[in-house]
Amino acid sequence: MKRILRQTSACLALTLALGVMSPEVARADAGFQQWIRDFASVAQQNGVSRATYDHAFEGVTIPDPEVLQKAAYQPEFRSEIWDYLDSRVNPFTVRKGQEMAQRHAQTLARIEQRFGIDRSVLLAIWSMESNYGDVLERPERLHYVPQALATLAYKDSRRAKFGRTQLLAALKILETGDIRREQLSGSWAGAMGHTQFIPTSYQAYAVDFDGNGRRDIWTSVPDALATAANLLSSNGWQTGKTWGYEAVAPGNGGSYNGQTKTLAEWERLGFRRPNGQGFPRGEDRAELKMPAGTNGPAFLMVRNFFIIKRYNNSDSYALAVGLLADQIAGHGGMSQRWPRPAGTLSMEEKFELQTRLKSLGYYGGEIDGNLGSGSQEAIRQFQSRVGLDADGQPSSNVLQRLRQ
Repeated sequence: MKRILRQTSACLALTLALGVMSPEVARADAGFQQWIRDFASVAQQNGVSRATYDHAFEGVTIPDPEVLQKAAYQPEFRSEIWDYLDSRVNPFTVRKGQEMAQRHAQTLARIEQRFGIDRSVLLAIWSMESNYGDVLERPERLHYVPQALATLAYKDSRRAKFGRTQLLAALKILETGDIRREQLSGSWAGAMGHTQFIPTSYQAYAVDFDGNGRRDIWTSVPDALATAANLLSSNGWQTGKTWGYEAVAPGNGGSYNGQTKTLAEWERLGFRRPNGQGFPRGEDRAELKMPAGTNGPAFLMVRNFFIIKRYNNSDSYALAVGLLADQIAGHGGMSQRWPRPAGTLSMEEKFELQTRLKSLGYYGGEIDGNLGSGSQEAIRQFQSRVGLDADGQPSSNVLQRLRQ
């Protein structure tokens, strides 16, 4: 019942956002309204009926004000690798993934049998994309997809072509009836549902796995996870093989960064696994990646790593999926430490910081290691209370004062 109420709330919030605005607001961007009128003929030429088009844009009179702001910030391309991983691969996400593995065991077994994708990889993607669906229950973080994509097409010169292409695909989703207009929500870039598919990828890979006649990645976990599995399988996932290996590099290892060799060749050059074991399947080819530079851990990435990048073309993203999948499956975490600057917090310390802030009444969110706006505001309040510079930034100094 709680989940139904949240979904109803999300739909209501989206419906209100699409309501007819006052004449003053409607006149705020006449150019955008003209763009919508002009694009109607393009949509019709691409198989979208005028009735579907008009219904999709009913009440949409201005660009989405948050889209361009969010487009300018993408953490997988900006964050330090250890901060990026800390917020995505941690005891909270691992525990929740293992709980979901039990809850959806039968569905995951059927998906594995059909597509050959290990369940832990699918669970890791689900975690990365929507925090196991929790994002879909937070309407304030969702966007009406046609409005968001029209905004990119109209206002973002770098993504205008992307916006037009994805908008046409989103309109075709409405045309087929797989989802109702008020449920067509997603990210600022049009990524939709539990596993965050952009419209063209949805059109290419969406699966009706629960057999109800609709490819519903918004409310059907089986459809969403099977759709993710279909993407990986269709792009050449190698069943039964891993994504890569953490490795200890020899002294001159950094000189090979970015090169591809067989695992046997890497071993002859002095690369070793942290546990001392050899690399299986020495004939497999692997690319050396050192995301923190020569002072950090090394990774030898095999084919499946690059298949994960078909989901999101970021090394940080694919590494996070691989590491999280391993821990959900019970294989343990990394052995080597990241070269964090002095004064910054480890993942364990970030959890401790949140726990102490919560026990003192400064923080009311979940203890998840993700030091976002809520945690930063709590830090600011604590800093002000104890006479520190209230910059809201987590540091070893703040944690030391909390321990006192």
